[in-house]
Amino acid sequence: MQTTMLVGAAVVLFCTVSLGIVMHELTHALVLHCLGIPYEIHWLPARHTAGYLGVFGTWAVVTPQTVSADTPAWGLRLSAIAPLSLALPFVLVTVGVVPDPLTSGNQVLGAVTIGWLACALPSPQDFAVFWYAHRALEKL
Repeated sequence: MQTTMLVGAAVVLFCTVSLGIVMHELTHALVLHCLGIPYEIHWLPARHTAGYLGVFGTWAVVTPQTVSADTPAWGLRLSAIAPLSLALPFVLVTVGVVPDPLTSGNQVLGAVTIGWLACALPSPQDFAVFWYAHRALEKL
């Protein structure tokens, strides 16, 4: 692999993951918004920490706010797994409508694919909210 292609793939991977993280958090917020559950988004919540570079750590946090007693737990569960919707474009690859970007031989396209799919995975905190939404509602 040429050095320029490797550097280009690394830059594209970083940019894709940056955009993917933003989209990941916005999918949480979109579901909460559509269900009428109040929420707050905090961008770079740890930026006041000494030595924080913005590359490592938390980039954004979506936090549901105080909710009424009749707020369904399934709303929080749906919001928690909403980032999986970022993988929907790859269904077209699965059914054969578009070619597989990982087998195209283009390293930059492969980096975009891997970065985007990584952002489509719910985080461990998302899975915790999914499995224990009723407890999360009690804390709100």
